[in-house]
Amino acid sequence: MLSARPVVRVHPNGFEPEGHQTMVTSIAVIGGIDTHADTHALAVIDSRGQLLGTTTVPATAAGNRQALAWLASHGTVHSVGVEGTGSYGAQLARHLTAHDLKVIEVDRADRKTRRRKGKSDPLDAEAAARAVLAGVATGVPKTRTGPVESLRALKATKRAAMKAQVAARSALVQMVITAPQSVRDQLDGLKGTARVEACARLRPDRTLLHDPVHAVKLALRRTARRCQVLAEEIAELNTDIEALVSSTAPRLLDAFGVGADTAAQLLITAGDNPERIRSEASFAALCGVSPIPASSGRTDRHRLNRGGDRLANEALWRIVMVRLSHDPKTKAYLARRSQQGLRKREIIRCLKRYIVRELLPIIRAELSPATDNHNPLHEAA
Repeated sequence: MLSARPVVRVHPNGFEPEGHQTMVTSIAVIGGIDTHADTHALAVIDSRGQLLGTTTVPATAAGNRQALAWLASHGTVHSVGVEGTGSYGAQLARHLTAHDLKVIEVDRADRKTRRRKGKSDPLDAEAAARAVLAGVATGVPKTRTGPVESLRALKATKRAAMKAQVAARSALVQMVITAPQSVRDQLDGLKGTARVEACARLRPDRTLLHDPVHAVKLALRRTARRCQVLAEEIAELNTDIEALVSSTAPRLLDAFGVGADTAAQLLITAGDNPERIRSEASFAALCGVSPIPASSGRTDRHRLNRGGDRLANEALWRIVMVRLSHDPKTKAYLARRSQQGLRKREIIRCLKRYIVRELLPIIRAELSPATDNHNPLHEAA
C-alpha cells in the first residue's frame, strides 16, 4: 500500500522562496514519463489511480529539475515509471535516481491498448504510471554511471566501425570486379588484407580522371585507405576494451573461453547495478537462454528462446563454441546429451544456461564487491 507522510511542498519551478516552505500532509503518488528527444511528457496518479495532472518539460538539464519539482508538488513520490530509460530517458532517469526516487523501467504500450485508448504523449505518460501502480512494470533500469557504461560506449563504437569496415571491403570487392582489365590484372590473385594494401598503393593520375582507368584507381585507393583506417580504429578499440574489462572484472576473464569482447558484452547486459537482476533465471531470460516450454500431447520438450539480448546470447554462443573445441568436460557433456536424444542446438542452449549459472555470481561479485554472494560455480558437465 502507498502511504502518506508529511513532506515539504516544492514549488513547481524547482525553487521555493526563502521562508515560504510549509509543512503539508502529502498523498502518495506515482509518476509516469513518456520520453522523447526534445520534450518529456509527465503524468501523476494517486494510489487509487486517479489522474492528478499532466505536463510537458524540455529534455534538458533544466527540464529534468523542473520534472522533479513538478512530481514532488503533487505529493510524496512513491515511484516513477519511465519509458525509454536506455535511450531518450537515460539522462532523466539518472537525475531522478540521484535524488533518491525509485525509477521503474516501463515498456511501450502494446498495439491493442493503443487502439482502445488512443495515442498521445500525455496518455503514454499516464499509461506508464498505471503500469507501475498495477505491478505490470517492475524492472529496475541500469544506472549507467560506472565502468560498464564506458564499456557500452566503446562496444557500440566498435560495432559501428566493424559494420563500416564490412561495407568498405564489400565495395572494394565489387569495384575490383567491374574495374577495367588493366586494373584487374594488377590485383589478380589478391584477397583480403593483401588486396586492400595493393589498392592503397595505387597511383592514379588526377589529370586523367576522365579516363575510367585512373578514376577507378583513385576510387579503389580511397576505399582501401578507408578500410585501413577502420582496421586501425578497431584494433585501438580492442585494446581499450580489454584494458577496461581487465580493471573492471578480472575474474571474469579467468573463466574458460571468456575473452575481453564476450566479457564486455555480458557486463553490459548486466549493467553497473547487477543487483537489479533478481535471480539466475532472470539473467538467463535476459540473455535469451531460458528454456521455453514447447510440450504438447505426449511430447515433453523445451525450445530455444528467441527473445532477450541477442548480443549477450551471441557472446554465450562464442563461449560455448570455444569450450566445445577445447574443453574435455564440455565435449563429454555433448556426447552424453547426444546419446540421450538431444539435438546439438538444444545441447548448446543447455550449455549457455550452465554458463549463465557459472558467470552471474562472478559478475555480481566483480561489480558489487560489497554484496558478494560467493555462490559455488557450476560446471557444464
